[in-house]
Amino acid sequence: MSLRTLLATGTVLLLSTLALQPAAAQPSAANAADIAGQVMQALGGKEAWDATHFIRFTFAGRRTHHWDKWSGRHRVEGQSPEGQKYVVLHDLNTRQGEVWLDGKKAEGDAVKEWLERAYGAWINDTYWLLMPYKLQDPGVNLAYEGTEQIEGNTYDKLHLTFGNVGLTPGDEYWAYINRDTHLMDRWAYLLQAQPNEPRATEPTIWRWQGWQRYGKILLAPTRAMVGGDRKLEMSDIAVFDTLPDTVFTSPEPVAK
Repeated sequence: MSLRTLLATGTVLLLSTLALQPAAAQPSAANAADIAGQVMQALGGKEAWDATHFIRFTFAGRRTHHWDKWSGRHRVEGQSPEGQKYVVLHDLNTRQGEVWLDGKKAEGDAVKEWLERAYGAWINDTYWLLMPYKLQDPGVNLAYEGTEQIEGNTYDKLHLTFGNVGLTPGDEYWAYINRDTHLMDRWAYLLQAQPNEPRATEPTIWRWQGWQRYGKILLAPTRAMVGGDRKLEMSDIAVFDTLPDTVFTSPEPVAK
């Protein structure tokens, strides 16, 4: 997994409110897989997640993604810190596609570079958007680490480590699952060390806020750092049953 964006220079850390249903009875033995299943059900259920076709969102005001979840088609567009406008249209499965920079189609090494950046941005940004949906992804090692009482709430704490998957398999994550709602209110992580840099000794913790319904699933638009004043917003969030093919084939602006 990766939380580091590759689409811009430097490292960037970096969805009407739904009435929550009463909590179901807790399992007799705290079990990570059982809790992860409760989370998926609270988010709308696996059937609703599998039926979700297209997702759009803007990450931290920096770039907008359109993702065909069924086929792997992906469009990302934005403006680099240097002011260069880009549109990348590619296939997440084949890692092939086309790139436009300041309205002109790119060629040669620039295409390869921007395709890699777009893929890295998709990995990073969708994880920030969808992390609770990924608790039982292939390659995830999920362990239960007991409960914590925080601000009057009881949380089941799940620890995620990874096999040889993703861009940074040395990352570790902790999901804090609210026992009353079965939603993830808090997320902590220790990222794998970078070359010639020591690894952080304390996890970074973010609150996930504003759970709302989009289509048939729940997403949360706001991340607020615990112990700091930073916020990370996911805006322009939408779930679509259909989108024009031109979203994924043409660099022209997408109508809203």
